[in-house]
Amino acid sequence: MMDEGDLLYMPSALPGLSPAKAAELLQQTDRMIKSVPEVESVFGKAGRAETATDPAPLEMFETTIQFKPRDQWRPGMTPERLVEELDAAVQVPGLANVWVPPIRNRIDMLATGVKSPIGVKVSGADLAELDRVAQQVETVAKTVPGVSSALAERLTGGRYVDIDIDRGQAARYALNIADVQAIVAGAIGGEVIGQVIEGRARYPINLRYPRELRDSLEGLRALPIVTPGGQQVTLGTVARVEIADGPPMLKTENGRLSTWVYVDVRGRDLASVVGDLDGAVRQQVTLPAGVSIAYAGQFEYLQRATERLKLVVPVTLLTIFVLLYLIFRRFDEAALIMATLPFALTGGIWLLYLMGFNQSVATGVGFIALAGVSAEFGVVMLIYLKHALEAGGPDPSPATVEAAVREGALLRVRPKAMTVAVILAGLFPILIGHGAGSEIMSRIAAPMIGGMLTAPLLSMLVIPAGFLLLRRRPHRATSIRPDLRRRS
Repeated sequence: MMDEGDLLYMPSALPGLSPAKAAELLQQTDRMIKSVPEVESVFGKAGRAETATDPAPLEMFETTIQFKPRDQWRPGMTPERLVEELDAAVQVPGLANVWVPPIRNRIDMLATGVKSPIGVKVSGADLAELDRVAQQVETVAKTVPGVSSALAERLTGGRYVDIDIDRGQAARYALNIADVQAIVAGAIGGEVIGQVIEGRARYPINLRYPRELRDSLEGLRALPIVTPGGQQVTLGTVARVEIADGPPMLKTENGRLSTWVYVDVRGRDLASVVGDLDGAVRQQVTLPAGVSIAYAGQFEYLQRATERLKLVVPVTLLTIFVLLYLIFRRFDEAALIMATLPFALTGGIWLLYLMGFNQSVATGVGFIALAGVSAEFGVVMLIYLKHALEAGGPDPSPATVEAAVREGALLRVRPKAMTVAVILAGLFPILIGHGAGSEIMSRIAAPMIGGMLTAPLLSMLVIPAGFLLLRRRPHRATSIRPDLRRRS
């Protein structure tokens, strides 16, 4: 996760939250966040903004946290430890904490549709079944290692005024369905009857009954309706007015109803958590007919990159092998250099393990660069060995081959030490640096730095030994053939 300098706190509450309670919870969480010494300022928002592009429900909070400069933090404090301390400080029953960088959160919501690192999408046709399955997935997700919070959207909890028109009663007063619906829409919902013009601004004029006449069920039932015959009746006479439960929000995708389970992860890589979560859901959650589960979130980027790397890496290695063959005109020498690449990569793997870095696209890029540098080391070493061997004559003896290999390897020690020193001097500041983007760059530099500790040693030890074995074999064969001929 790239450190953007700021942080976004996006908890989700259960539906049915009143505006007054939402404001109280928002102020309470702001005070809890401000109690951490590294926090400079806190600004929270509940519900949707005055824009059509932000359809956030009232129970979704968005709190932007600005931190003090890094030199004012407590000794030993890191962004990861700071998130853990904030999560421990903000513990409110009914709120599922999600801590994400602001820019990445917006990008993820546009690209994947979910605000958390992992989203479990439950799709189907029955709202009751979707709600039941989503809550089961939430329960299972909380047991998966690495999951810090999980919350399923609730498809119940919305409160609606249900006006069911009695067709028989309406017909008795010469009213049809459209007449009653028009009265309900205009008297309760409001009707635009005009427009106010102030300069270039236009403001609609909305007309409806006063609030005190429509703020309760009794008031709605007592709303007057004038029939076509001039008789005055109440809304409760021609319709049944009740409070009904329903979903607070409906979501559809590909023509199917859907709901989400938001899962936040800390301390583990997303791909491993998704694998464990999928296995646990398959074992513990029974899906009814017509209900399906899909996973979305940041790990999709890694999956797509992995699919590309599965094609790019073999093509790259094949290209390197072809180039090596074109240089040396020998399959055995090209294969010798390619065989040393896995050994050279071990240093990068060990350094990633010691620094606690997970495998990612950035580390994959670092390993690809390390493989290129390791192949370059092998090519230069092999060229030095061949030049030293050619200086020994057209048909050198095994002792001459061994001496030439030793001489060529020793000639390469100083240039290789200088090359390694330059690479380490250039990459080490990137590995230990801080600032925006340093998390990505350090994961690219780590395989290179770790590989620079093993690739030179392997190229100076393994390649000369392998080259010696390749060049000794023909001389041994020629020395045996005359004896065989004499015996025959």
